[in-house]
Amino acid sequence: RVLKGNIGVDSMTYPENTPGFVLDVFARKALWEAGRDYGHGTGHGVGAALNVHEGPHSISPRWANKEVMKFGMVVSNEPGYYEDGNYGIRIENLLEVQYVDPSGGVGEGEEPPEKPAGQKSFLKFAKLTMIPIQKNLIDTKLMTDAELDWLDLYHDEVLEKVAPLLEEGSEAMVWLKKSCEKIDRSGR
Repeated sequence: RVLKGNIGVDSMTYPENTPGFVLDVFARKALWEAGRDYGHGTGHGVGAALNVHEGPHSISPRWANKEVMKFGMVVSNEPGYYEDGNYGIRIENLLEVQYVDPSGGVGEGEEPPEKPAGQKSFLKFAKLTMIPIQKNLIDTKLMTDAELDWLDLYHDEVLEKVAPLLEEGSEAMVWLKKSCEKIDRSGR
């Protein structure tokens, strides 16, 4: 359920001038459906002054923070679940706010893409963290096909971007290739 929340935040598209507290529900939905929650914000700013929790923006249930998500902001995406004295699960990635072009792609310009008069600009997140997600703890029966497709595509992107930085045949490359294999869907 934590991975479902991470994917929910990572893959959302939302209108410009949306504050982070509005986005928080996408991270918590799967946990809430099981009567669970976590006691921290889903995401915080990272950046300019190299502070770990740098504002003014965040993704959290603290609705008093009305700072809107803006192009170029970097924010963490870190839903979790914890059972005191037993275990904790958290997936933490960094994302960058980007414009969505009218064809649905992610834009990289500083201005919103051209749109018909009267229409809003939309934003989505671009992935910054490139590390495989551990698959042996994923209950594929809880995941939708779209979520499993997201995971496979993410691992394809990780492999494409990280493999050129590693020596072929090295332990690190062997680990990376194994970690980025398509998820086994046979148990569904």
